[in-house]
Amino acid sequence: MSHQSELLIAASETARPVRVVGQGAALDGRLAAWAEANGFTGKAGQLLVVPDADGAPELALFGAGDAFDPMSARGLPTRLPAGDWRLEGVDGEAAHSAALAFALGGYLFDRYKAKIKEGPERGRARLVAPDGLDLTATLNIAAACALTREMVDTPAADMGPLQLETIAREIAEAAGASLTVTTGDALLEENYPAVHAVGRAAAPHRAPRVLEIGWNLDQTDRPLVALVGKGVVFDTGGLDLKPAAGMRNMKKDMGGAAHALALGRLIMQAELPVRLVVLVAAVENAVSGDAFRPGDILNSRKGLTIEIGNTDAEGRLILADVLTRAGEHEPDLTLDFATLTGAARIALGPELPPLYTDDDALAEGVLSAGRAVGDPLWRMPLWSGYRASLDSEIADLRNDSAAWAQAGSVTAALFLQTFAPTTGSWAHMDVFAWNPRARPGWPEGGEAQALRACFRYLSDKFAE
Repeated sequence: MSHQSELLIAASETARPVRVVGQGAALDGRLAAWAEANGFTGKAGQLLVVPDADGAPELALFGAGDAFDPMSARGLPTRLPAGDWRLEGVDGEAAHSAALAFALGGYLFDRYKAKIKEGPERGRARLVAPDGLDLTATLNIAAACALTREMVDTPAADMGPLQLETIAREIAEAAGASLTVTTGDALLEENYPAVHAVGRAAAPHRAPRVLEIGWNLDQTDRPLVALVGKGVVFDTGGLDLKPAAGMRNMKKDMGGAAHALALGRLIMQAELPVRLVVLVAAVENAVSGDAFRPGDILNSRKGLTIEIGNTDAEGRLILADVLTRAGEHEPDLTLDFATLTGAARIALGPELPPLYTDDDALAEGVLSAGRAVGDPLWRMPLWSGYRASLDSEIADLRNDSAAWAQAGSVTAALFLQTFAPTTGSWAHMDVFAWNPRARPGWPEGGEAQALRACFRYLSDKFAE
């Protein structure tokens, strides 16, 4: 698994410098000659290791381009020779962000590999924390991102509803928070009919459930933040079965739940002055004789009926129930995370998740925080003209929008807005939670998106 705590260290007497060098910056003496001989110009992302007289690494030159992007340091852990290193030529907030990027770039998912030695003898590069860095807080952020990625990377056979519950329980217990779990047919008794309908076809040991973490709820003078996550541990598409290519990576369809749980843990670790509710609907969208069907009419916790046009639009159904539950807490702010639509990828690609909200201040706050921490989002419209595409002739609304609207990510967000809390502000992040291409610092597989942006926004908004 990942080992962020090994990658950032407080001090080292043997640390060698990683010198950040701008495009075309002048170098002195033998450094200039070595750079010229090896084609190093300071282009963004270039790395050149400079040897000493014995051929051992003495220092490294790291290209900044025209302006240093701290997130480019994600590529360093897998490119630098083993040993201890320290940043040179960059300081302050940029150095702190680069240190976090270094920790993020060292993520390694090796759960199913033959066992590898742990610790410094493992032969990995480590970075000395820059001056003024809050090492604990930085490692907590890196660990939250790693938790998200590990949960997404873990195959569905080992990351079912019970495993999501176990992780939620560990997070709650560590923070002294409460955890309420509603499982199987109890979902009907407790009025989560849509969650039950989507998950009821799964094997009994993978029964659907709603997880609710509560923290500081007795401190009613504090604002209440609700985090909501889609936890579809595997999505076959249901009776509207996905093709093989579309099903291949559906272990990641619980990525929204992973984000909500990891962000919730971060909030509690940082002891932000808020009340917190984390809600996860954990289901497997399986195929069996008891699977819900196209044409069925489902009830919802809100009391609205939903016509099923497509069983592969199941994420919005389970979110409808848990968003309604979030609203019962009368939150001041609700953030939901979901790997909801392929249409979001068509619109913005895999690296830029859409942000939906009707609150301009919230949108700008999250977007600004994302820019500050290198965790970008892009605001998309809740275009009211497409709301009619959710109309049904025989129910209150339908789960698949009419074809004329086309904008599938927008109409999915409009569906969620119908069930979102009416108190405070609400935002929806349609995350991909996946790196589809491997490059240094960004291995193919699970990815945390919008998590750091939302944590920075919350930290700034609720700072004491």
